[in-house]
Amino acid sequence: MLAKTTLTLNQTRQSLLDTAVARNEGVWEASGAFSATTGTFTGRSPKDRFIVRCPVTQDCVDWGQVNQPLSQMHFQALKSRVERHIADKTLYGQDLYVGADPAHRTTIRVVCEQAWHAAFARTLLRRPTKEELEGFVPDWTLIQCPSLESIPGEDGTRSGTFIVMNFSERLILIGGTAYAGEIKKSAFALMNFLLPARDVMPMHCSANQGAQGDVALFFGLSGTGKTTLSADQGRALIGDDEHGWGHEGVFNFEGGCYAKAINLSPEQEPHIFAASTQRGAILENVILGPDGQADFTDTSLTENTRCAYPLHHIPGLVASGQAGQPQNLVFLTLDAFGVLPPLSRLTPDQAAEHFLLGYTAKVAGTERGLGEAPEATFSPCYGAPFMPRAPQVYADQLRAKLQASGARVWLVNTGWVGGAYGVGSRISLTYTRALIRAVLAGDLDQVEFSSDSVFALMIPHSCPGVPDELLNPEKNWPDSMAYQTAAQALQDQFKEKLAEVLGAV
Repeated sequence: MLAKTTLTLNQTRQSLLDTAVARNEGVWEASGAFSATTGTFTGRSPKDRFIVRCPVTQDCVDWGQVNQPLSQMHFQALKSRVERHIADKTLYGQDLYVGADPAHRTTIRVVCEQAWHAAFARTLLRRPTKEELEGFVPDWTLIQCPSLESIPGEDGTRSGTFIVMNFSERLILIGGTAYAGEIKKSAFALMNFLLPARDVMPMHCSANQGAQGDVALFFGLSGTGKTTLSADQGRALIGDDEHGWGHEGVFNFEGGCYAKAINLSPEQEPHIFAASTQRGAILENVILGPDGQADFTDTSLTENTRCAYPLHHIPGLVASGQAGQPQNLVFLTLDAFGVLPPLSRLTPDQAAEHFLLGYTAKVAGTERGLGEAPEATFSPCYGAPFMPRAPQVYADQLRAKLQASGARVWLVNTGWVGGAYGVGSRISLTYTRALIRAVLAGDLDQVEFSSDSVFALMIPHSCPGVPDELLNPEKNWPDSMAYQTAAQALQDQFKEKLAEVLGAV
């Protein structure tokens, strides 16, 4: 497929970014980071994502609105269109790994029209050593063509944008969008399909490790604090977004981080701010001020501003990307209804249920088109858009892993306390960090817990560094009847969503 192209292979990140600036793909930010914009698309295009229906996928993909099928006939038409488009072009390729564990990693060649996208791929995925590149054979190929649009009537797509995975040909085609995150998430979806068959659980989570080797996993949807809370100065980062959990322990899929940059500051997120504002970092849709410095508060292009940087930008890194069995799992939710406790301990059954729910809430100002009232949103397995198999497949893996490891699971609300959005206030990051540090340090092992009356969640009576009155929402709402009404309404939504997810299996 690449026979007629000029493929510049495995250039360094700096060489690629120098080329990108020379080609007017982006500019240098004052600190030395590279800055690019992505045009029309400043986020993922989930409605334009397809999996080719073939013998490999026919009986094990959870077909539907998330995993939309594309026929092999339409794929061949699209593939031919891509071949004609890239013929005689100069492309930028990177040979990379997805997965730090040699026993479970996948090799992939990422080929891009633009140099900065190749630099992004080199930053986000794992880079082979010079010795490993000798004789490197990619299991998969990903070709990204932002300037090419598909023709829906001929190619079976919904629009000119396409993200298509073919598991028979081991080929991923992306076009009609310059949003770099499509590269990263396609690699994630690939592993989410492959690993369950190897008895390895793929996870949309961040992970870190304490000084004694204890491992913690952080699950959560965008905006809940997954990246922020895993970047703890007292713990070593394993990875911030995508991991596998096998018999030997946890391993990172990636070689970099892709952090949200909105309102990024050195006070609130010192590690991430420092990592994003240095040479080798890539800023995506971040507005630069007159002095050439990134203005992380400017959302005039999008609220989904991003920064990509290699893992070694974070101090205290677990360089191997591998660690042992986790002792604690933290499920993060931004509950804008203010009815979930800041911290609660889950039973294995509750853990499986909350994993299948993947709950958080959205409020006005975080997403266009929302009214003043909070809206519950659910993403099973905390990553439904990237999970080709049925949610129960991953939930069953979680149950088995918890049983084998004895890991504890905690639900942490990074949202509102003392009332819903507009009445109460958002819990401070300082208190959330104190709660998580207490969990990981074992400081709550001797603390008394009691169950709340609506969700049956076990709530600690005290926690070092956190006011006792914040811990139980039933007690910190000024109107207990209003709390009961709001809590029961959310619990009813939980039951309805859980029945929907389980009924679809």
